[in-house]
Amino acid sequence: MRLRLPRWAAVTAVLAVLAGAGTWTAVASDDPPPVHRADRMLDLDGARVDTSYFTGDADGRRPAVLLGHGFGGSKDDVRAQAEQLARDGYAVLTWSARGFGASTGEIGLNDPDHEVEDARKLIDWLAARPEVLLDKPGDPRVGVTGASYGGAISLLAAGHDSRVDAIAPQITYWNLSDALFPDGVFKKLWAGIFFSAGNQPGNPAGVAPGEVPPGQPTGGNPTPGRASGEKGSADKAPSDKAPAAEGAAGKPAGCGRFTPELCALYERVAVAGKPDAAARALLEARSPSAVGSRIKVPALLVQGQTDSLFTLAQSDAMARTLTANGAPVAVDWISGGHDGGDRETERVERRISTWFDRYLKKDASVDTGPAFRVSRTGGVDSTDGQATLRAATADRYPGLTAGATGIPLAGPAQTFANPAGAAPPAVSAVPGLGGGVAGLSSLGVGLSLDFPGQHARFDAKPQDEPLRITGTPTVRVKVTSTATDGSAVLFAKVYDVGPDGRQQVLPAQLVAPVRVDGARAGRSVTLTLPAIDHEVEAGHRLRLVVAATDLGYASPAVPADYTVAVEGPLTVPTDPGLDTQAAALPWWVWGLPLLGLAGAAALLLTARRRTAAPAPDPALAAVPLQITGLSKKYKGGDRYSVKDLGFRVEQGQVLGLLGPNGAGKTTTLRMLMGLITPDEGEIRVFGQAIRPGAPVLSRVGSFVEGAGFLPHLNGRENLDLYWKATGRPAEDAHVDEALRIANLGNALDRAVRTYSQGMRQRLALAQAMLGLPDLLILDEPTNGLDPPQIREMREVMIRYAAGGRTVIVSSHLLAEVEQSCTHLVVMDRGQLVQAGPVAEITGSGDTLLVTLAEAVPDALVEKVGALPGVAAATRTDGGILVRLDTLDPTALIGELVGLDVPLTGVGPHRRLEDAFLTLIGGGAA
Repeated sequence: MRLRLPRWAAVTAVLAVLAGAGTWTAVASDDPPPVHRADRMLDLDGARVDTSYFTGDADGRRPAVLLGHGFGGSKDDVRAQAEQLARDGYAVLTWSARGFGASTGEIGLNDPDHEVEDARKLIDWLAARPEVLLDKPGDPRVGVTGASYGGAISLLAAGHDSRVDAIAPQITYWNLSDALFPDGVFKKLWAGIFFSAGNQPGNPAGVAPGEVPPGQPTGGNPTPGRASGEKGSADKAPSDKAPAAEGAAGKPAGCGRFTPELCALYERVAVAGKPDAAARALLEARSPSAVGSRIKVPALLVQGQTDSLFTLAQSDAMARTLTANGAPVAVDWISGGHDGGDRETERVERRISTWFDRYLKKDASVDTGPAFRVSRTGGVDSTDGQATLRAATADRYPGLTAGATGIPLAGPAQTFANPAGAAPPAVSAVPGLGGGVAGLSSLGVGLSLDFPGQHARFDAKPQDEPLRITGTPTVRVKVTSTATDGSAVLFAKVYDVGPDGRQQVLPAQLVAPVRVDGARAGRSVTLTLPAIDHEVEAGHRLRLVVAATDLGYASPAVPADYTVAVEGPLTVPTDPGLDTQAAALPWWVWGLPLLGLAGAAALLLTARRRTAAPAPDPALAAVPLQITGLSKKYKGGDRYSVKDLGFRVEQGQVLGLLGPNGAGKTTTLRMLMGLITPDEGEIRVFGQAIRPGAPVLSRVGSFVEGAGFLPHLNGRENLDLYWKATGRPAEDAHVDEALRIANLGNALDRAVRTYSQGMRQRLALAQAMLGLPDLLILDEPTNGLDPPQIREMREVMIRYAAGGRTVIVSSHLLAEVEQSCTHLVVMDRGQLVQAGPVAEITGSGDTLLVTLAEAVPDALVEKVGALPGVAAATRTDGGILVRLDTLDPTALIGELVGLDVPLTGVGPHRRLEDAFLTLIGGGAA
């Protein structure tokens, strides 16, 4: 037996051990009051754990927060959030988990005797801090939060320690066995990625919490969470044990920092291609679900819709269990996840702070938000930097099956093959590659591969009207297998197929694996597809595909034939109780008459002070825009928003205006439209100098601060009303041409309140295009759009410029800018960094980087170089560089899969994102 001191009694001894071990530093902050950080290395059972403690200058005791990091990261990843929570009035403790960052020890994936016990000791330490509010001696008022790996520890801490008062886990798992072995199928690529991260001698720096670096199979990403902290018992001496990554007796080769039992588990499953009972039992014992009945504290559950590692089904299981326990629960589906996308960091962290205000500070006046929230759009408001996400909300969490409706599927029973060695596999998601295969397909490019003869396909009829699906689609099928053991491993997925035949895997490239046993004579099973929140537009149809292979999963190596027949409709949940927020109407829609009066008064007051505008420049009469020496410093500011800016835009160009927040993009656009006056320099549009009210502005159309529409009027009526307000002749509007470019179709005759966000954006663009202006200015036109709508917006811009007109677009979506723009202007801190054609800034666009799961022989590289349509293939540190001649990237992936190349990603050798970050020194757009 091991003697345990009572927790409150051990704290005094802990403090004696820690005395003098910390170094206090003041954290620089632009927001007073300052935040102080104390760094300490804590000695635990077999590990030294690196911690940081953050407090503000407020007097008195305050609640505490434990903040964990993502797998493969460290405490440094969550420093910004810790500082903000400290400013919000919390004492915050972060730490690098065992085996990560500067901490030593072995990775045990939330072993209750180690990682979870570490978290309990951290709570002991907090109980002894004079700044921390206590509910009773040894019991601090404490919340726990974190993403992915850190999210799981928040759940586990609540299940193992009754002193935890509130939790906010993000994009994490409930049952790790179900996450890595869904329906008995081994999720081999994700498992390999996370195991590779733990095998590194040191863990990768700069990994965002819970995210694998795009294109890096060994970058530290998601898998289970555990955090480590201070052990703190007086009878525990500092450990001299070397980190596991440096070698440990009895471990298999290449085990890295994992414990021996986890190494053995991974090797067994990877070799067998499927989990055994012991593997499932071990992971289940270290999962929050093992202590689910004991988690009874308020829980904010944040889960990602773009996540092939920990799907929405994981948070659904959390919500159902915790609600049954009587705990207050809120569920928030964000648009991003482990596979990339918008993690909505600012909004989510703000909501977590509010959640803790309610349940840790006991502030009953705080609004913690809806019980259920689904993000349906994303982006940043260019005017104030705030999130402009529209959402669907409900006052209760509906689960994944509310409002089910059946959609008939057509197609006879179909027989297809599982090929020998399960190769080549179908391609849907490539885990963790936010800018790779998954990202391209989510933009509607259709980059998904289902090889002929290896899948069955069943189609529904095109939708007569839009259909919003929220939850888990299901379908009943009959499966027959010729395999010796009568089993089949299948991968079900749903496509949204447009009228032009383009298809997108829903949702976010996810597939549903299933192992079917006893199917030699045929067996009926219900396929439960990934949870989804997606609108199928009118004219689009759903397609069910059941494949024998998938790149992300292990399939049987022995060839077999499978026969699949549908036995019922595709049942989709629609949740009629979910309330979609209408797009907010800007104040100026209702205040336009007053604004007009105020503007007229201002013109009268300032008319006498105006100076004559410079004379037109005939040499620039055909140049849409030339900016020279432009500078602007706002009143009271200590720096220029724009400084000595100059560039030129020609006819027919689609120019992308890029730069991090604060670069001066919006200020530049506002000066261009005459809304504000520059301090120095000039702007000429078609040779005319820009001044407020300049006649040449009639040749400029803009969509900058969002368009407001009267919801009870239809689309055409809103456009007519807007054009009448300009006072220009009706025949000059060119409404039909603008509508043809915007591609609104029959939606024009429907009330705007029935429009989807994508339709509202297209109507706003049509409004900006009225009069067919020669220069069209768009600030964040894809804000609030899902991937198919982004693709449509891209096509609208390209069509508009094709007529010889010019488009200037400011956007945070670098991948989208790279596809839609011909030229770029990159700004940083108000100044021009670089301008020129996209290809010139990004480098050659015909060279792709193929990242690999493992090294390949020279002979295989030579085979890649000899492929038809490939100019050359060379080995590089990151994988293989492939220079294309006539082959397109989609076909290249198929060829690589056919050669059994163990690819983990395919992308441009130098993407716009890489070039952008290089130019601005690593800032964020």
